[in-house]
Amino acid sequence: MISVGVLGATGAVGQRFVQLLAGHPNFELSVLTASKRSAGKKYRDAASWRLEVPFPEDVGDIIVSDTTVESLKKVDLVFSALPADLAGEVEMQCAKAGIGVCSNASTYRMEPDVPLVVPEVNADHLGMIDLQRDKGTDGFIVTNPNCSTIMLTCSLAPLRTFSFSDIKVATMQAISGAGFEGIPGMAIFDNLIPYIGNEEEKMERETLKIMGTFDGAEVQNAPFSVSACCNRVPVIDGHSMSVWIDIKDQVEKVEKAFRTWKSTLPDLPTLPEKSVDYIDLPDRPQPRLDRMKGKGMTVSIGRVRPGIRYQAMGHNTIRGAAGASILNAEVICDRDYL
Repeated sequence: MISVGVLGATGAVGQRFVQLLAGHPNFELSVLTASKRSAGKKYRDAASWRLEVPFPEDVGDIIVSDTTVESLKKVDLVFSALPADLAGEVEMQCAKAGIGVCSNASTYRMEPDVPLVVPEVNADHLGMIDLQRDKGTDGFIVTNPNCSTIMLTCSLAPLRTFSFSDIKVATMQAISGAGFEGIPGMAIFDNLIPYIGNEEEKMERETLKIMGTFDGAEVQNAPFSVSACCNRVPVIDGHSMSVWIDIKDQVEKVEKAFRTWKSTLPDLPTLPEKSVDYIDLPDRPQPRLDRMKGKGMTVSIGRVRPGIRYQAMGHNTIRGAAGASILNAEVICDRDYL
């Protein structure tokens, strides 16, 4: 078993990490960190549990630590659910101390020697870990992208055999993406908010890195453009998006690509049977009906139309955050980087 910790374990994504890691066959959850006001408490007392699944009692007695490298000395790998403004210093200190970091934070995503990974799409970018170690870092930092970027790039993986140069996407993003305290009820109830800070920019630049080519020294960005419009909607979990891509009218071939594409990854605990699932119904995918497919790790696709236009949807705190980092870690271990 590999000893792991969660940084920022009491927040929305932190709780999702804890839920998914409790009972994991390869990872032993041994350290949970949070702010100073939670440090010293048992996790069951520090975390105001708000997920839809029962509290994992087997981790309830873990004493929460302050978020410092000293508190992480007995772990081999940490999962970071820290906000970006706090993640930078702590994650780098962990990497320099020989700890592997799988981060959900945006801080290092666009650094030239840091992998920005969706395993089914660009697992080969994990070779950038060697670039970090060549610079003298004993550990490493591996990031997963923004939650909406993950849904988009998963949907693009089956389309790599087609020729295209321009992607446009409009998202309808769940309120859980803003955290437990992120959006007041009076702001989102009976409403739609057509702005999420930095979200459009993240989708536009992260997609190009993920879909780009790693030549062993650097990533060459993908040769297409991405334009995003991001909206917050009154859905609890599940980011939906409408995608326009300039593939010349080949609806049947695109549908077949979505139906038949499979990941080439080995069998891993968090990898769903179908990373992409095409639903041949006129009113799907829908968050409430489809977000828990593949235990929340499947991206559902539907409504392919001439243009090409289609719908994509996935669970933002599982596929789009904690589950993505855990799958990254499983691939890292499978490829002997840890």
